Amino acid sequence: MDGKLAGKRVLVTQADDYMGPGAVEAFGEAGAEVIADRTDLTEPDAAARIVEAAGHLDVLVANLAAPARGGIGVADIDDEIWASMFDIMVHPLHRLVRAVAPQMIERGQGKVIAFGSATALRGSNRLAAYSAARGAQAAYVRAVGTELARNNIQVNLIAQHFVESEVYFPESTQNDPKFQARLKQEVPLGRLARAEEDTALAIFLASSDSDFFVGQVIPFAGGWVG
Repeated sequence: MDGKLAGKRVLVTQADDYMGPGAVEAFGEAGAEVIADRTDLTEPDAAARIVEAAGHLDVLVANLAAPARGGIGVADIDDEIWASMFDIMVHPLHRLVRAVAPQMIERGQGKVIAFGSATALRGSNRLAAYSAARGAQAAYVRAVGTELARNNIQVNLIAQHFVESEVYFPESTQNDPKFQARLKQEVPLGRLARAEEDTALAIFLASSDSDFFVGQVIPFAGGWVG
């Protein structure tokens, strides 16, 4: 991947969480100048501030993570749990795109990659709030991707699941025999994806090789979804 994104300026949000560390490393190795942001994006004005401070951006990597808060039945999902999923993962996505779109439209080119979730594509028991927020991300990317395509801006989402991550699959979980059995039962490949496999897809979506990908929600889950 060396040099594939040479000269490109890339903003990665939540750089310490979820796919953040892997994305920062991978984009740097691909030759990009990476702005690794760690701002709390639940603040309404935060997205606009970080985009303005970053200046020229060729690529926005919207890495928006939240604990899944699984195992809660729908009757027990209170307003705080429900709202928190959207405050962390949905509202910041729109604010980030809204902030970066004008400069990309003016230049007539740009890339937006969202790290989303395959839970938006398949029903998951006792995971309604998280799945709803991830589904909103996917719907947003489809709509905005279609809108901005006429400006030569490609907006796409990686709908991932079962990817190595300290947020979702810490080492203690990976070593749990019950989880290992679940992995073999639910994932046709029978393993977690390596972080570098995931970020390789993000690099592709950030490069000129993906110019014909518009508003795509791309499953990356080892066969968990088709």
